Amino acid sequence: MPTPRQDLRRALHAVAFQQAGYFTAAQALEIGYSYQAQKYHVDAGNWLRVDRALFRLPEWPADADDLYVRWTLWSDGRGVVSYESALSVHGLSDVDPVRLHLTVPPGFGAVDDMVVTHVAVLSDEDREGRRGWAVTTPVRTLVDAAASELSHEHVDRAVADALRLGLTTRRRLVRASADAPDRAALRLERALARLAADE
Repeated sequence: MPTPRQDLRRALHAVAFQQAGYFTAAQALEIGYSYQAQKYHVDAGNWLRVDRALFRLPEWPADADDLYVRWTLWSDGRGVVSYESALSVHGLSDVDPVRLHLTVPPGFGAVDDMVVTHVAVLSDEDREGRRGWAVTTPVRTLVDAAASELSHEHVDRAVADALRLGLTTRRRLVRASADAPDRAALRLERALARLAADE
């Protein structure tokens, strides 16, 4: 018969397994680990302290998604990987952002030198769920990129890549540009026109 300690460990692992081995101090507290117990587990090497109030199971293997899960937890699950970071996730263009881009809801106030935050309310249609994190859809990502300061070349390449990979269609992009800010609409229309001229 499992002991209370084993039950706690199982509950913690169930949460961590959904988040690439990461968990927050608040999640551990909710499961039943007091702050004193959390300090004990870090000191004993049972947990790795990644950042303030953020831990990871020490045996968890490194993965390409680690960065996204970590910063999603930093944002209390409210941040969605977006803009240049989402382009990279979807394999669009050849952008390689130095900092992670997250779209966060209004009122979000946390800041970190490793993160660029963009404030917006995203609908469910604008986001794709991943294991422990979310990313903007290819169409929303292209609209955001076109509205940003990203170069025309990167936007053009991202649009071409999205069409080539079958992540969207010209029709969907034209529809999305109709509802997009003026700058984004113009840049998407130009990218589609350049592609059509090259065919």
